[in-house]
Amino acid sequence: MKIGIPKEIKTKEYRVGVIPSGVRLLVESGHEVYIEKDAGEKSRFSNDDYTQAGAIILQNPKEIYDTCEMILKVKEPQPQEYDLLKPGQILFTYLHLAPLRELTEILKEKEVIAIAYETVQEGKRVPLLEPMSQIAGKIAPMVASYFLSAHNNAMGVLIGGASGALPARVLIIGSGTVAKNAAKIASGMGADVVVMGRNPSSMTELEDIMPANVSTLYSNRYNMEKILPTVDIVIGAVYITGEKAPHLITREMLSLCKKGAVLVDVAIDQGGCIETSRPTTHDDPIFEVDGVIHYCVANMPGDYPVTSTHALTNATIPYVKKIADMGWQHASLEDAAIYSGVNVAGGFVTEQAVAKAHQMEYYELKSIIDNCPEFGGTV
Repeated sequence: MKIGIPKEIKTKEYRVGVIPSGVRLLVESGHEVYIEKDAGEKSRFSNDDYTQAGAIILQNPKEIYDTCEMILKVKEPQPQEYDLLKPGQILFTYLHLAPLRELTEILKEKEVIAIAYETVQEGKRVPLLEPMSQIAGKIAPMVASYFLSAHNNAMGVLIGGASGALPARVLIIGSGTVAKNAAKIASGMGADVVVMGRNPSSMTELEDIMPANVSTLYSNRYNMEKILPTVDIVIGAVYITGEKAPHLITREMLSLCKKGAVLVDVAIDQGGCIETSRPTTHDDPIFEVDGVIHYCVANMPGDYPVTSTHALTNATIPYVKKIADMGWQHASLEDAAIYSGVNVAGGFVTEQAVAKAHQMEYYELKSIIDNCPEFGGTV
């Protein structure tokens, strides 16, 4: 299979879809790998690193999309990439389609085979989301601490406090991978940390492994309204596979927050778990609503590409190889994790959560494969 890796063009997105060791694995398996010139530069991989591993360097994204059967990316296609997509082309990347109706319609119209990292699921695990969730969780307390400073029009509270001065109080909403890593870093910085979730086993685990400055609280509206006036930082860490994030802090609740508090909405890729959130970029990361600072950068790990690229591509490469070796149809039917990753195929939405979010018709992927001649089935 011809596999292409274009350079990421989302604002301040420095990751790349494959590292040289992944190229070598694919080439040794009989595949052709094409990578756009300088695509790995910010992740500290040169063009020579890729050519020595067996890749072919192409000069621009159009050559990549025109040449390749599978496009391997990190972030969802940007508007300037829409016209490059071709029918039947496999797109394997983070998509987060639930809040992105326009992109969902484009993928349908173009009849792309859109496989989303974030919905590849093994049991209860989302193995291609976990490494980036880990990194985003670790970043969140650091950016919150920085933007809590007075020169950012925030409270001017040091997250770890000082002798005779209390530390910041941090509320983390969620109890999954993002939450655990955010709690680990925030507690290590000396904050008073409260993790609010609904999964009893996850919260028990957190209590067992976290230091004494981390406590847990059951998530409901009553408890949220009681705790919001007491915290300096809120980290939204909610994820429901493929679905639009629920608004656990409503517009009305914002009035309960301290003036100058900082909200970091890590769930912004899925629409955000704070009603007043909207996607921001590393160039312009924050905005203020009613005196409360919002940080809603939709690609937080992209600013730490050396770490993030390694962590992501080490997780994705076994799935890439299986899809390339078997073809996406056979790989999907053979591997339930890949099957769960297919969000759009041949003009049909095959992920229930995405169909529900956009009120589009949902089609079972197996029926699409079985009944469409172009996918090897019969009508």
